[in-house]
Amino acid sequence: MTLEILTSDRLEPTRHGFFTRKGGASSGVFEGLNCGAGSSDLSEVVTINRARVAQAMEVAPERLVTVHQVHSAEVVTVSGPQSERPRADAMVTATPGVALAILTADCQPVLFSDPGAGVVGAAHAGWRGALDGVLEATLDAMEALGARREDTRAVIGPSISQANYEVGPDFIDPFLDQDPENARFFINGAGDRYHFDLPGYGLHRMRRAGVGEAEWTRHCTYRDAERFFSYRRATHAKEADYGRLISVIRL
Repeated sequence: MTLEILTSDRLEPTRHGFFTRKGGASSGVFEGLNCGAGSSDLSEVVTINRARVAQAMEVAPERLVTVHQVHSAEVVTVSGPQSERPRADAMVTATPGVALAILTADCQPVLFSDPGAGVVGAAHAGWRGALDGVLEATLDAMEALGARREDTRAVIGPSISQANYEVGPDFIDPFLDQDPENARFFINGAGDRYHFDLPGYGLHRMRRAGVGEAEWTRHCTYRDAERFFSYRRATHAKEADYGRLISVIRL
């Protein structure tokens, strides 16, 4: 099956793609393009899937660079293939032919580009990383390579939507402690539950930081099981594990 790759006009002409689960070699709960080496899927199958992504991005597999994601605000600057994956949640580069890849399954995959400066970035922004500043840290790291944030475009790929992101009463506290106006990203749910607007919060953080343009593709990972993996959906279905989507950008 052919790979399905979502793109955004805002990131053109920079080569990029938010890959769906379609077109991969995995089976079972991982059916499709599972690129998560940390999943319990067969490692050789994940390698095949990642090689297909690299081919689609027209880079060698070793130039498809990932990090060991830990829900942090850590950013690394990449100039070539890496022997080990650093513990971080974002990457930036000004090196042509290096593809920055982020893995997600409900969290925000965010791709950044300043095409005039020749600098790109990619971030994994769950609620914790976004709250702690991973998106702003990515913009800072891009500026260190010569980018201008007012010329930078950022696109949030497939993520869990507010309608499907139910949280408990304690979840809201760190957001309100940081800024009482963050209450606008929560709506009341059943009983004492809330629903959190993760993409809306991500857009707010980037726009407040001065990014030139920002948008969400408006694809919900939880709602569309045929196209996307979802940690929360797998948990609700009591599945043993879940696949990881991959989002990639390169110069």
